[in-house]
Amino acid sequence: MSTATTQASFSYRPILIGTLFVLLAMGTRATFGLFMQPMGLHHGWSRDVFSMAFALQNITWGLGAIAAGMMADRFGSGRTVALAAFLYAMGLLGTRFASTELELYLTAGLLVGLGQAGTTFAVILPVIARTVPVSYRSTAMGIASAGGSLGQFLVVPTGQVLIDTLDWTGAYWVLSFFLAAAIPLAWYLRGKPDGSGIQLSLRQAIKQALTHSSFHFLFWSYFVCGFHTAFITLHLPAFVVDEGLSASTGAIAIALIGLFNVFGSYWAGRLGGTYSKKNLLGAVYALRIVGMLWLMFMPISPLVVYVFAAWMGLFWLGTVPLTQGLIAQIYGLRYAATLSGMVFLGHQVGSFVGVWLGGKVQAVTGSYDIVWWIGIALALIAGALCLPIREKPLVAPAVQPA
Repeated sequence: MSTATTQASFSYRPILIGTLFVLLAMGTRATFGLFMQPMGLHHGWSRDVFSMAFALQNITWGLGAIAAGMMADRFGSGRTVALAAFLYAMGLLGTRFASTELELYLTAGLLVGLGQAGTTFAVILPVIARTVPVSYRSTAMGIASAGGSLGQFLVVPTGQVLIDTLDWTGAYWVLSFFLAAAIPLAWYLRGKPDGSGIQLSLRQAIKQALTHSSFHFLFWSYFVCGFHTAFITLHLPAFVVDEGLSASTGAIAIALIGLFNVFGSYWAGRLGGTYSKKNLLGAVYALRIVGMLWLMFMPISPLVVYVFAAWMGLFWLGTVPLTQGLIAQIYGLRYAATLSGMVFLGHQVGSFVGVWLGGKVQAVTGSYDIVWWIGIALALIAGALCLPIREKPLVAPAVQPA
């Protein structure tokens, strides 16, 4: 069998399967804002309870992504994805039966967060990156990232329909079934990175990254991405209702973000294969400001919310293929899952702050305005952080004998 044939025969399947996992994981995650009102009414929980659960989920996701990346690099990605999908499904079922705030934090926070760690970008994108030619790598990661947005477009309206027809309790059963049914597909993502010719150990690779300034620029710019996406995903439906619009308007807005980011993520990945990834990344953060200013200054109506959602969707997860692509480009693929998990922790710390601060500020002031302005300021900072990133690949030093 020729090299080209071999490459083609196993390159596209991981892209499709990996995209499906990201679709299910990210799509299900985007439904959590829909459950806030019915679950809150049933249990008597306020928004800050859900904000804390979602914040814990995000920080667990970030810390778990490092462990999942190490597990994938050492023991194989297939096992990692299968275990994570199982934990995700169990977390959803546990959330269905949670009757106290602590149980909600342990299920929707801890278990679901661990499940997301191994079924999303930090593990899936390095799998895809190592199975495609370098010239197609950025585009392939853009496709997988677009899968997360497609999931948001498809699963969020489905989640609302499930809540309307089966109540929120039945909706959790169906969503957990989808995650559990995908577990056997993890077999197609099995394998470990090729370590031949690699001169660094895992510890040395981590040390090299931590002493490289660009790694820290990526970490903190990703913090801003997490702040934006988590805050908007959880709180936009509630914000819309606070402004006198219907709950369905919020659900449609979240779905529109996902739909438009199918195109945004794909083109971010594709352009990243030709142009400077750091410059594209900085532009993505800067252009988010336009959408937030639009929402702040225009009279709120369904059309204004939908335009905001479409604009933000174009730049929603476009950060992912660019950030992940820079990690692979600068630090190589051998420990890409581990290093991706470490940078992704920045994203999830930002997510924690975004969802917690959103709930806290709204509870104290009765408005989300302060958080929107913080998001605008952070977008400016993130764009500036991208400019000094050095895109040149690092040359691994030879290991010195003990």
